[in-house]
Formats: sequence, C-alpha cells, structure tokens
Amino acid sequence: MVLDTLVQSGRYAGLHPSFPRAFDFLTTTSLASLAPGRHEIDGDRLFVLIDGQDGRGREGARLEAHRRYIDIQLTLEGLEEIGWLPLAACEPRRDFDEAKDIVFFDAAPRIWLPVPPGSFAIFFPEDAHAPLAGRGRLLKAIVKAAV
Repeated sequence: MVLDTLVQSGRYAGLHPSFPRAFDFLTTTSLASLAPGRHEIDGDRLFVLIDGQDGRGREGARLEAHRRYIDIQLTLEGLEEIGWLPLAACEPRRDFDEAKDIVFFDAAPRIWLPVPPGSFAIFFPEDAHAPLAGRGRLLKAIVKAAV
C-alpha cells in the first residue's frame, strides 16, 4: 500500500510497468471533466474509472480486494478516507467474484488513511481496502492496472 500526493507520483513509476503511463494520464488529463464510468488507457491492461458518490463513513465502508488489478485511487473532490488491512488477516465474506475481480470481507480495517484531493493510494492484491469511508460527496479517479 502506498499513500502520497499526485505531485510525488514519479517516485512510484518503477513499481509496475503500467505505472508510468497511469501517472502520466492522471497528471495530464482533465479528470474532473471526464464523464462517470470507464475510460480506457490501454484496453483491459490499464483503464480509469471516474466515480462520484456519497461517502459511507467508516461504519459503511467494506473491505475488498482484487486479484487481477492494482488500484490507484486518486481523490479529485471531497474528504475521502480509506481503510486498510493486510489480505492475510482477512476471511472472505463470500466467494471471490471472478467476473468483477472482487472479494469482500467482514473484518475491520486496522488503519484509516485520509486521502484528500490531489492525493492517491495504491492497493496491491495483498492489500484489503475499504474505500468510500469519507463523508459527503466524493469524486475519484480509480486506475486499474493489470497485475
């Protein structure tokens, strides 16, 4: 798991072959002007989801994890907070959904990360994370980079 500001994203470009292109897209695109939904960067290997919805608070945020994709979650507007727990400490709530690349957990996060506008968090497959724990309206860009 990584937490930093977008202006520092260059220091993480070497963590994955798709990260340079992902961070270039995030820093050069007018993200707030993109319509909600999926926008391809490199087909199924790299794409961004623009998502705007109300935060659920800590009590409503659910831990989740992915196997096929790494998440780069960038807050564009609002007061986002994301919970974190190592995947090894989680018991699945249900079976892994292969089609949606997601599994949910009943466990509670150990750590809560404030992710203000202009900041991002990277979650690898071994990171269970609980997004949308913030309050009020949130606008986010979520890059999905194939493992």
